[in-house]
Amino acid sequence: MFDIDNLLRKNILALTPYSSARDEFKGKAEIFLDANENSFGSPLNTLSFFGEGQGERFNRYPDPMQLELKEKISQIKGVPSENIFLGNGSDEAIDILYRAFCNPGKDSVILTPPTYGMYEVSANINDVFVKRVPLTTNFQLDVEAIANVVNENTKLIFLCSPNNPTGNSLDREDIEMILNNFDGIVVVDEAYINYSRQRSFIPDLVDYPNLVVLQTLSKAWGLAGLRIGMAFASADIISVFNKVKPPYNISEATQKIAFKALDNIQQINSWIKEAVVEREKLSAALKQIPLILEIFPSDANFLLVKVKEPKWVYDYLLGRGIVVRDRSKVLLCDGCLRITVGTPQENLQLIDDLRNYKA
Repeated sequence: MFDIDNLLRKNILALTPYSSARDEFKGKAEIFLDANENSFGSPLNTLSFFGEGQGERFNRYPDPMQLELKEKISQIKGVPSENIFLGNGSDEAIDILYRAFCNPGKDSVILTPPTYGMYEVSANINDVFVKRVPLTTNFQLDVEAIANVVNENTKLIFLCSPNNPTGNSLDREDIEMILNNFDGIVVVDEAYINYSRQRSFIPDLVDYPNLVVLQTLSKAWGLAGLRIGMAFASADIISVFNKVKPPYNISEATQKIAFKALDNIQQINSWIKEAVVEREKLSAALKQIPLILEIFPSDANFLLVKVKEPKWVYDYLLGRGIVVRDRSKVLLCDGCLRITVGTPQENLQLIDDLRNYKA
């Protein structure tokens, strides 16, 4: 049975988090003399973006809990604000999970390669033992093999769906099987969920106290430069995130720009539809090129493509000013390039250059 207190590192369970000036004061005031900020203002001219009279706001610390931004995300995602954590990219949420729940040199995590590489990097940084259970040849979970490597020191299982770099969604029933049978935390990374027909696991938080869902504003929302990752979980798990995170982990500028961007849902939905259409057109066009050996099904905004001479093709495209990702040395991805779906013009240029490639 899932028991968060038993799962937490004892030092985290006993931790008294840092209390910042903005944690202790809530409300409105005219004069702020509590946080040792520069009372004279900020040298940045931000009037054009934030509106008249707001050009000096960056001299004040941001809301440490990002309450306004979380409330807006809450309305979009249909989940209460207390079930939302915002981090400096999803990588911050990943790192906090290790630091809060895994004892260095003792506990372990289960990863299912090929998958997002930061899970293992963060495990290594935090001295957490990695148990690798490769996906099957059709890029699905080996549920039985996962169950066989779980022991009392296994605290986390990371599942990426749609998966990076393969692009496919993991079978929902397999994820539910793991959620129902694992007493630790199951992290479902949905960075690419907007491009998929699969239903998000966010509505299932009420049924699974051990579930953490990761999403991001870096992909479909087009805000990769802002570095905003989202974690959705029970209020108990979110309170742990807030306990461990730095006091001001999301800047004032980032919060304001993201808040403004979230007004543009119609534009985002339009871009998502266009990306999906372009993904299918790109896949169809690639199939007609002799050097392409296989195109794997994708629910993301990229394609995993097996090609002849991947290193030579990668270098050729680079010479033409096109950067793709060489995944040919990744487990189960022999000979593969990962190609992001570009704009229609970018995709046409890619296809044209590949057609002209000579071995």
